[in-house]
Amino acid sequence: MSEQPDDERLEELRKKKMQEMQEQGGDEEAQQQAQQQADAQKQAMLRKHLTDGARKRLNSVRMSKPDFAEQVERQILAIAQRGQVNGKIDEEKMKELLRELKPDSKSFNIRRR
Repeated sequence: MSEQPDDERLEELRKKKMQEMQEQGGDEEAQQQAQQQADAQKQAMLRKHLTDGARKRLNSVRMSKPDFAEQVERQILAIAQRGQVNGKIDEEKMKELLRELKPDSKSFNIRRR
């Protein structure tokens, strides 16, 4: 029953830890690459179904409200996948879609007694 010196055991543990970290890095890289590919597909679909004016309007919305723009993109892609888009979505249709999806403005009712 021979025990390894502490230095050798420590070195083995370091090597194992390094290998685990490298494997995790590979998984993260694959996830990042898959995310980039999904984003590229989404952008291609948007280019296919939106006119230049509609894309500019959507980009303007994205600057001020990124979450809302993401919601609008998902809605446009869902409509396109169901085949409900006749031609391309122009700027007027985009305005209408933005109005429909716009969250209700919060109103306050103040009653005086």
